[in-house]
Amino acid sequence: MPGLLLSAESGASPDPRAPAPAPDHAAHRQRLRARFMAGGGAAMPDYEMLELVLFRAIPRRDVKPLAKRLIATFGDFNRVLAAPPSALARVQGVGDTVVQELKIVAAAAQRMARARVMDRPVISSWQALLDYCHTAMAHRETEQFRILFLDRKNVLIADEEQASGTVDHVPVYPREVVRRALELNASALILVHNHPSGDPTPSAADISMTDAIRDAAQALGITIHDHLVIGQSREVSFRSEGLL
Repeated sequence: MPGLLLSAESGASPDPRAPAPAPDHAAHRQRLRARFMAGGGAAMPDYEMLELVLFRAIPRRDVKPLAKRLIATFGDFNRVLAAPPSALARVQGVGDTVVQELKIVAAAAQRMARARVMDRPVISSWQALLDYCHTAMAHRETEQFRILFLDRKNVLIADEEQASGTVDHVPVYPREVVRRALELNASALILVHNHPSGDPTPSAADISMTDAIRDAAQALGITIHDHLVIGQSREVSFRSEGLL
């Protein structure tokens, strides 16, 4: 009797050696994007928000494992965006395009936060100012010292990085701080720096440096309104703590 040729259509079992069909990444992406558009990102876990960012950098691959790997490596969505390019590049699956996409999102977030405080009176936008400082500095791996320059009406006219340093030290020179304030015709300053350890408690060196800047500024009629130390989840105000 001649043999019969059986196929999947005729009811035969599929060949177990055949490769499994590829998962439907397009459908997953569409569902995730629809959830975001319907409810925003507030209820979405960090790895899903990261997936949405990675979709553009990696258009035809499942990015969930990479998103979870990044969260596991750095801790949360914010820390992933704030991580240095060199640290991101060490994570398996991260290439130049992924680093670029993450840094674009981080820069956009900082620019939006900065727009809420620039050219506005600091007193009436204090919480927005704190939000901006946290966005820009809270998750940095090294210390950064920034100066917010104010005019006579306490309107923020410039925000500049004065120095960057190591994980626990940043060099600051009072003469350079005052010189820049004079160049900008600033009447007052707010000093800001971060503690990569996450604990914003001022150190003895922080207090000594602030006193030196205050003394140099007062000699030229420039007021130091505050010195903010930014931690990962909170900040410390020298003015509120009675240190200034």
